[in-house]
Amino acid sequence: MSAATLSPVSHILRAVATTVVPEAAALDVRAWGEVESVVARALADRDPRVRRQLATFLRLLQILPVARHGRTFTRLSAAQRTAFLESVERSPIMIVRRGFWGLRTLIFMGYYTRDDVGAAIGYRAHRDGWAARGRPITVPPLRPSLRLEP
Repeated sequence: MSAATLSPVSHILRAVATTVVPEAAALDVRAWGEVESVVARALADRDPRVRRQLATFLRLLQILPVARHGRTFTRLSAAQRTAFLESVERSPIMIVRRGFWGLRTLIFMGYYTRDDVGAAIGYRAHRDGWAARGRPITVPPLRPSLRLEP
């Protein structure tokens, strides 16, 4: 998603993100930039139509609460936001559920792939696997009853 596509809806994305991942409320400007950058990179190879659909879905999430609460999503309390997103998550309309799960996945990816979050939650995976930790890579032998004989 280009910055031009994401910019008009970034405040909605942030409101959804802080509802889905409450710890995101403590992010500073730099960290939000990282989150949005991850989301933008994830969507960069997608069809422009998909990027527009995401922006449209965010706008829809912004205005839907007006019917029930008389306020847009970004103006709801934290409890109201949570209740609203839970109703979206359980919507009888499959495309709405899929849209929310896709958005939630992008938010998780943007938040949890940041280095400081990985370290804070104890995530120590490395692209080189166990070898990066200096541990030997061993494969235990199969029990004799499980061996495959030619």
